[in-house]
Amino acid sequence: MDRTVGIKDVARRAGVSVGTVSNVLNRPEKVSEPTRVRVRAVIDELGFVRSETARQLRVGTSRILAVLVLDMANPFFVAVAKGAERAAREAGLGVMLCNSAGSASEEAEYLSLFAEQRVRGVLLTPADATGRNVRDFARQNIPFVHVDRAVPTAEGCSVSVDDVTGGALAVRHLLAAGHRSVTYVSGPMDLPQCRDRRTGALAALREAGLPEAALGHLETARLDVASGIDAGARLLGLAARPTAVFCANDLLALGVLQAMYGAGVNVPGDVSIVGYDDIEFAAAAVVPLTSVRQPAERMGRTAAEMLLDETEPDRGPHTHRSVVLRPELVVRGSTRYLGR
Repeated sequence: MDRTVGIKDVARRAGVSVGTVSNVLNRPEKVSEPTRVRVRAVIDELGFVRSETARQLRVGTSRILAVLVLDMANPFFVAVAKGAERAAREAGLGVMLCNSAGSASEEAEYLSLFAEQRVRGVLLTPADATGRNVRDFARQNIPFVHVDRAVPTAEGCSVSVDDVTGGALAVRHLLAAGHRSVTYVSGPMDLPQCRDRRTGALAALREAGLPEAALGHLETARLDVASGIDAGARLLGLAARPTAVFCANDLLALGVLQAMYGAGVNVPGDVSIVGYDDIEFAAAAVVPLTSVRQPAERMGRTAAEMLLDETEPDRGPHTHRSVVLRPELVVRGSTRYLGR
């Protein structure tokens, strides 16, 4: 096996000291242009790649931000990661993207890995409903920001969307369209997002003078299309089928739409459907989906910027903040006014 090219090999071939090569890599302004050009040419010739581990040991900080999301199959989290990556790259940092798949045990393993690697910081959408994983990780003194989850500033920084308002927007729209039989299809109710969206839906019913019992509820094991298809089949089997369905995310809504479409139920003629997130596929569905839009990329960027503020020593003292973004309703073809 060929020996890995080291910084000493570059220095020897370029006829300079190891310190000069280090300056070219880390503080190029301290090296004259001719020397920089010569050293860079040797680096290219030898195929030298500097060791991030060695650099981290020397300077004490990592150039990697970790992003741990609930479900990388959900385009919402892809957009969150995209926003975070852009902010990190602008700051000269890289991103390690990981997926807990909603599993508390996998989340714990990834957080342990981040601690071992001493990453610069972590953007985290927690999977563990008990909060134990986050509390354990906090002892590592690695900064982290909650994403898509509001927490008290005493627990750290967070970026979220006002999901109570989002749930209210969805159901107000359906009530204004004349619907009085609405079912909420949620993922696991131990997720705060699912609970908050239902809270908003119930608030909209109360505003309209309707009892909370007017909102039906189907809980699914996961927030994915397959679970939405299953929920759609359960709705189709009801003796009194609702005229409108509000889903906790767009993947569930697309699954419900697929089930209805496959059974010959007209959307929105027989049933209106509202999703949540406004992922790219929402507008491209066979019936374009009405959805509550979350500013996902902005959420990821904001979270990364907050983390950078906490981890850059030259930015001064850091104060934890909780940023809550506003959702908006995007009306498309999957909902209609009754009687039209």
